[in-house]
Amino acid sequence: MSEHDARDRGPRGNTTVRPYQIRGRFLTAIALRLEGPADRQMLAELDAQLRQTPQFFNDAPMVIDLEHAAGQLVADDFVRLVEHLRFRKVSVFAVQGGSPEQRETAATLGLISIAAGRDVPPKGAEAAPTPAAAQAPVKPANRLVTSPVRSGQTVMAEAGDLIVVGPVSSGAELIAAGNIHVYGQLRGRASAGVFGDETARIFCQSLDAELLSIAGLYRTSESMDPVARNQGVQVFLRDDRLCVETFGPPQNRDRSGQ
Repeated sequence: MSEHDARDRGPRGNTTVRPYQIRGRFLTAIALRLEGPADRQMLAELDAQLRQTPQFFNDAPMVIDLEHAAGQLVADDFVRLVEHLRFRKVSVFAVQGGSPEQRETAATLGLISIAAGRDVPPKGAEAAPTPAAAQAPVKPANRLVTSPVRSGQTVMAEAGDLIVVGPVSSGAELIAAGNIHVYGQLRGRASAGVFGDETARIFCQSLDAELLSIAGLYRTSESMDPVARNQGVQVFLRDDRLCVETFGPPQNRDRSGQ
């Protein structure tokens, strides 16, 4: 029997169950990318964002991205920023990039340093050829859900489209690397293209969502056009704007793009 087997033999040969399991977990983290110093103006603008969309930050882990602020964020400002976020109940837990001094300061604040996540490639850039490119394409791992998604549930498709045949309740969350299709009423949150796919879309038969997001760009219910409510819509990116287009007559389409 393998030492990693979930069941071990006791002193008399009886089977016992290990008191723990080690399992992988997929988390959607928010990245706060700093482009300059964390001064009073920056903190004031951040406060305004938190007040405008508080539900987007609730219970969501946050990473502070220091890639563009390695030489502009001194230790005192960094400490003030982290305390500012924690005071506002933002779950900041890690830093990405930055100088050795900044990472050392992060460690004193209980933050871990993580490797860079996946970024969206520049528009028009071609991917470097790899040996895998010559192989047959891998079939997308789409996920089909044929039952209602209840409040508090998170349903995820890590490598393809997510298809839900039924309603999605308020407080539920849909996450997909590709597109999201909901053949029913969409409440709760829906995030498509979570690994940076700007071509991903969200489709639903009846829109009543709390939050819609594609490749990190999002809109909340407060900023959606009432005309799109309870309508069949598609959600997509156009010129770095998140657009919500109804399936009605042409004159009613794209009323809620910003």
